[in-house]
Amino acid sequence: MIYFLSDVHLGIYKREIDKEREEFFLSFINKIKNDCEHLFIVGDLFDYWFEYKYVIPKYFYRTITALYDLRKSGTRIDYLMGNHDFGHRNFFSEELDITVHKDDIQPIIQGKKFYISHGDGKIKNDYAYNLVKKIFRHKLSLWLYLKLHPDWGIGLASHSSKESRKYSDKKRFGTEDSLETFAKEKIDAGFDYVIMGHRHLLKLTQYKQGVYCNLGEWFKSPHFAVFDGNTLSLKDVKQLINK
Repeated sequence: MIYFLSDVHLGIYKREIDKEREEFFLSFINKIKNDCEHLFIVGDLFDYWFEYKYVIPKYFYRTITALYDLRKSGTRIDYLMGNHDFGHRNFFSEELDITVHKDDIQPIIQGKKFYISHGDGKIKNDYAYNLVKKIFRHKLSLWLYLKLHPDWGIGLASHSSKESRKYSDKKRFGTEDSLETFAKEKIDAGFDYVIMGHRHLLKLTQYKQGVYCNLGEWFKSPHFAVFDGNTLSLKDVKQLINK
């Protein structure tokens, strides 16, 4: 079975609340470990992530351990960087054997063409974010950021993430779902499945010969997608855990 998840945003709340959310995520990982051949994390597992040469955010160590154990059990894991957890360098690849992607990917899965993207930068009128994204992900910006003490750098990453959420909550993107429009263009180009996150709009839509799936969020209605080789479906995480 192939699993997909996105927008868990661990670290967004006060630590007491976030510990409960992390336990929920760990229960999910424990539930899927027996049949998960491949896990795609489609961005923003963390509400912030920025790593230094010798330092990573300490609050996520249990999640990191769970992913390491899942990988060691034989499950392949691909991680697409989201707009909140873009500060990846080499920790995941070198220590966890998890492949990290800075951009969209186009894997062939059991003979089907998938297009997988976090979705940031695809919203047509979000010019301010697209500019900020180019600045933050520029090599010079990242190099300068690494000059900050880790306590300052990781703290600033957390604060910036929360401010970004305030901006997103106030932003009006119009009535058109730009991600769905983008997905339909990819299906017209020959893809069978387009999977995205970012907008927190849970959706599974058949379009011509293909399917567009938005993975939603893990705040109010946590879901994941699973592909069994023939069908892509959305599943409720709470129902899976409570089985």
